[in-house]
Amino acid sequence: MAAVDGTWNTVVKSPLGDQASTVVIKSDGATWTGTSSGQMGSVEITDGTVDGNTIKWTMAMTVPMPMTLTCEATIDGDTITGSVGAGAFGSFPMSGTRA
Repeated sequence: MAAVDGTWNTVVKSPLGDQASTVVIKSDGATWTGTSSGQMGSVEITDGTVDGNTIKWTMAMTVPMPMTLTCEATIDGDTITGSVGAGAFGSFPMSGTRA
């Protein structure tokens, strides 16, 4: 199991307020798969990459509107920090801890 693997409780500071979600990461070499589940529903992680302790991924959300989110985060022990890009709406900070 890589240091990035596991279940993470995250919060994104978005214009709609704090968006809490649970992100599950299962790495396989330089790639990873998983899910992100929160109050807006659950989505599959796509295009997940691992480079050391940095991960990148995309998610196709449908609520409150269809949009592809581009995400990047760094994992340091039991903490995760990064950002979620929402196209024309900008980028929002994300942080969390290992569950």
